Amino acid sequence: MDGTIVGFAAVVLSLGIPMAAMYTFYRVRKLRSDERMAALARGVNVPMEPELSESARSRRYGILLASAALGYIGCCALMGRSDPDLWTAAAFGVIPFMIGLGYFVDFALLRRDLRTQ
Repeated sequence: MDGTIVGFAAVVLSLGIPMAAMYTFYRVRKLRSDERMAALARGVNVPMEPELSESARSRRYGILLASAALGYIGCCALMGRSDPDLWTAAAFGVIPFMIGLGYFVDFALLRRDLRTQ
């Protein structure tokens, strides 16, 4: 076997996994909607589940991105003790960390705007 199967597998996995995740998300939402519609058709009172507010979503995304970035930087730092070139890879962890900080700033601004209203 030559290296073409590795490239093919990389392309299939890099495109297939996100497509499977999107389909799963779509399917779960459709099943929830169908279940809610069936209950309403029978006359059952179905309480609507409140979705997260915009500030709660910003806080959640900020926590997830910042913690993932710190974990990535920490992992590369531990491996960088033996290979100094990994510090260059650790620098790429700053990108999701700064996006996470941006979400925290967005959360703080939304919370401040809600208090002033």
